[in-house]
Amino acid sequence: MSDPGIKRARPLSPHLQVYRPQMTSVMSILHRATGYALAVGTIMMVWMLLAAATGADAFTVFTDFCASALGQVMLFGWSVALFYHMSNGIRHLIWDTGYLFKLKNAYRAGYVVLGMTVVMTGLFWLCVCVWS
Repeated sequence: MSDPGIKRARPLSPHLQVYRPQMTSVMSILHRATGYALAVGTIMMVWMLLAAATGADAFTVFTDFCASALGQVMLFGWSVALFYHMSNGIRHLIWDTGYLFKLKNAYRAGYVVLGMTVVMTGLFWLCVCVWS
């Protein structure tokens, strides 16, 4: 039996600082983070709907905020989160069918998700800027 008064030098479990980040772990963390960002962005969209229902003055306050630097950053971040979360969700749906489980394919799919996020975000903001 061990003596409770004696402390043994026990090894610590490896943690994040021990391992090099891998594509799959980074993509998973980003998927969760963009989910939270989408929730915050949805609150902003609710503000827009409430302002539109309240009247012209309230909607002007909302549009003035969206035109500010902080509002533009928030809208851009929300759009990036939306397109990333959607693309990565499609990748997860493909995984649910049993495809792309090999490490090489998982990395390729991760790069496709990142590329689609950039392309869709760029096209979206191009359309916003052209039609504004």
